Amino acid sequence: MTGSAVLRVLVADDQFLIRAGLVGLLEVAEGFEVVGEATDGAEAVELAARTRPDVILMDIRMPRMDGIAATERILAGARPPAPRVLVLTTFDLDEYVYGALKAGASGFLLKDSGPRRLLAAITAVGSGDALFAPTVTRRLVEAFATRAGGEGTCGAARAGAGTLDVLTGREIEVLELVGQGLANAEIAWRLFITEGTVKSHLSRTMTKLGLESRAQAVVTAYENGLVVPGRNT
Repeated sequence: MTGSAVLRVLVADDQFLIRAGLVGLLEVAEGFEVVGEATDGAEAVELAARTRPDVILMDIRMPRMDGIAATERILAGARPPAPRVLVLTTFDLDEYVYGALKAGASGFLLKDSGPRRLLAAITAVGSGDALFAPTVTRRLVEAFATRAGGEGTCGAARAGAGTLDVLTGREIEVLELVGQGLANAEIAWRLFITEGTVKSHLSRTMTKLGLESRAQAVVTAYENGLVVPGRNT
């Protein structure tokens, strides 16, 4: 987020009514400015480079270039500070959501969310919150991992287990709880440490593993078997 009190938002969705509804809500809400509307992923990449928004509302299924590819290109080419990508999704797009997580999306928003939740999600992501509604992320990633892995854990978990060797025991504990969808305050309560300490552990973990968002940390926890669908609660 920039130093301005106003969040600059780019809306990318190929469906006119959804895009118009999002834009209309943001235009009348205090604290938001719509800097562009994209009808597909390619246009989103172009507008993101030109307008440098704080937050991008990114649909997944779009013509020419989908939201996953657009997210990858935007974040790879963005000058600091990079925009935060909030993915617009539905529960029947689990594979796509998993791809968006790996691409660096900062969070998710269900398309049937109400106006208040929409604005809260954009504000949270724009303010630097790495992941909005972690329980939603957990359900989506679990659904994908269950289908992809057969026995409950995806193949990447076994193949990539060695990547966690650089972490301390406490950092692994924090990563596991992040993967379960817990917020920092809940993790602090579980581990009997302060919320600030949780943030420090998570920050070091992300640096060591080369992760750019809490969402990617969730994926890493699943891929390395720290969280197994149906087993962890």
